[in-house]
Amino acid sequence: MSMPLSRPVSRETAVSLTLLLALLAGALIAQASGETFYVTLATRIAILALAATGLNLALGLGGLVSFGHAAFFGIGGYACGILAIHAYNGEPMIFGLPGTQAMPVIWLVALVASGLVAVVIGALSLRTSGVYFIMITLAFAQMIYYFAISWPAYGGEDGLSIFVRNSFPGVNTLRPLPFFLICFVLLAAGLFFFKLVRDSRFGAALQAARQNPVRVAALGIAPFRIRLAAFVLSAMMTGVAGALYVDLNRFVSPSMLSWQMSGELIVLVVLGGTGRLAGPLAGAALYVLFEFLLGGMTERWQFFLGLILLFVVLFARGGVVGLLAGRARHG
Repeated sequence: MSMPLSRPVSRETAVSLTLLLALLAGALIAQASGETFYVTLATRIAILALAATGLNLALGLGGLVSFGHAAFFGIGGYACGILAIHAYNGEPMIFGLPGTQAMPVIWLVALVASGLVAVVIGALSLRTSGVYFIMITLAFAQMIYYFAISWPAYGGEDGLSIFVRNSFPGVNTLRPLPFFLICFVLLAAGLFFFKLVRDSRFGAALQAARQNPVRVAALGIAPFRIRLAAFVLSAMMTGVAGALYVDLNRFVSPSMLSWQMSGELIVLVVLGGTGRLAGPLAGAALYVLFEFLLGGMTERWQFFLGLILLFVVLFARGGVVGLLAGRARHG
């Protein structure tokens, strides 16, 4: 009896692993060279890629063009900032709950808070579609944005600073490389989760609902519930990325909730490749590198980014990953 042959690694998986390892190698080389600034750049890429991977789950697999994902990014950020500042001051929060500087607890709170808000926003927004869905998600995000601005207890328009980066058991998070490794592991976990969802029966139903919700409903599957579940999972992943982003900058402000942030996340996904496994990672890397390389030359560096985005939209619908790995395969 012949042994079953192992399934070959697809070209897209190989490209995704290469991009992930390149990010890790870049940070390790920078650390060995004493150029810790580049470790921070790699950390920023990992965090933005994680946030965009969350959006990619809703946008790439479900076709949900959410223009309000900054709301979840900011909620995760404020969860981190509020818990940390209360722990630092030793003052209890509402209902006498204590603050904390433990990253795992903060991630859990960011996860739950983003998920709960996403349930409410998704339950209302998903009753619409197309441009109406885009506008209602934008409206919810702007409501939360203005709420944060008018919240003087936590800095209002000026934002909130945390004085010391939060802690992780057994790791010195104040050093750039250990903090990068935490973000890198979470990014790898996020990409693995995205792949699991994409290759699962749930992912197949979600992609089918994107293509033809009427046929999916005729098969006895409720598209609304599938999309809502995907929207909530997507928001939770983006919320954790927001908490990491605040730890990176040691600062949270309403700008994390703004529509510009939502637009940036969409740009990352489109640049890298919508629905592609490593699309958000490729998009985040391009975005941060452009910001770093061209930002020092001109304040209008977004103009050149816009030209590349125009090229991708017109000639490379699969984004950077599409150019490297070819067309996406289904089934």
